[in-house]
Amino acid sequence: MNPFKIQEMLGQAKQMQDEVQQKLAATVVEASSGGGAVTVKMNGKKEILKITIDPAAVASLSGPHPDVEMLEDLIAAAFNEAGRRAEEILKSSLQGLLGGLNLPPGIL
Repeated sequence: MNPFKIQEMLGQAKQMQDEVQQKLAATVVEASSGGGAVTVKMNGKKEILKITIDPAAVASLSGPHPDVEMLEDLIAAAFNEAGRRAEEILKSSLQGLLGGLNLPPGIL
């Protein structure tokens, strides 16, 4: 194989990687749990941008039997859903960029 062709292919791959990283950083997903008690905003790189907790959910912690575990579960659920949505965007972006390469099934 021509070494210049390999170098060109590597350059194109690097450019594609940079484009995907930029797109993921600019993409924002949002997920909530508990009917909106907890909301998480995350970018496509799975970096947390913002967490919002409804004051009513916090107020429930001030009673005689605060349900901290419930709030923790709601936070975890919102994080996990945001992560799933970010993963879907990543897969979609990669399929769009690599779709023309005829890769075997299961690579993405």
